[in-house]
Amino acid sequence: MSLGQILRERREKLNLTLDQVANKTGFSKPYLSTIETGKVNNPPSDTLLKKLERILKFEKDELLYIAHKERIPADIRRDIAAIDAENRKYRDLIRNIIEHRIDVSQVSKIVCEQEIPTEQPRGIRQPAGNWIPIINKVSAGYPADFDDLGYPVGIADDYLLAPDLHDPNAFAVRVVGDSMEPEYSEGNIVVFSPAVDVQSGDDCFVRFESPHETTFKRVFFDEDGRIRLQPRNEKYPPHFVKPQRLNGIYRAVIKHQQL
Repeated sequence: MSLGQILRERREKLNLTLDQVANKTGFSKPYLSTIETGKVNNPPSDTLLKKLERILKFEKDELLYIAHKERIPADIRRDIAAIDAENRKYRDLIRNIIEHRIDVSQVSKIVCEQEIPTEQPRGIRQPAGNWIPIINKVSAGYPADFDDLGYPVGIADDYLLAPDLHDPNAFAVRVVGDSMEPEYSEGNIVVFSPAVDVQSGDDCFVRFESPHETTFKRVFFDEDGRIRLQPRNEKYPPHFVKPQRLNGIYRAVIKHQQL
């Protein structure tokens, strides 16, 4: 059902006329009519959609989602629908395994029988860049316990598309704390690449051994052999560690800021 059909059906269900909706929204009756009939040349603005959500008693952002989806070009929508259909198959398969409805030893047979693809589906274009797993959060303060949720390398519950980054081992984390401000704020997503060389002064994801901790800092290799972890926020002091305490230093290559 199109956005216009959804709007008309809800309006009629609430026994509202187009004149009444026009008076409440401040938009003309002829324009609202073209939206309902699908003959509109200019898609409705987010401002109008939010007013219609309130007047026609839709859930918050419900109309925005529908309208934004309709604005996606048809070929991209087809790709999204195909990917969603395949993902539903994967989710059903995983759910059945978790709930012990399927024996793990039978997975290969089921994949073949249900024709669940194990490669890129035909006709779907490869996105420009790689999907980078967001593995959890990293403290920008002092080293803290880190939980990658037990996911294998390259697997996560959320992903970020990173154009022009082709390191298969790249990963991303969400920043917690303010010690890397003003360059990085809490909530920013930062992508790290194990394939990139680390130089003194780089912003890095640092992983410790015994205990298993991580932090996000500028890394300096001092002449006395120690490694200095320097916050960008000047109100925090540096932290010095011995090289043998570390089991990974990965340079930041992309910062993604939620707007």
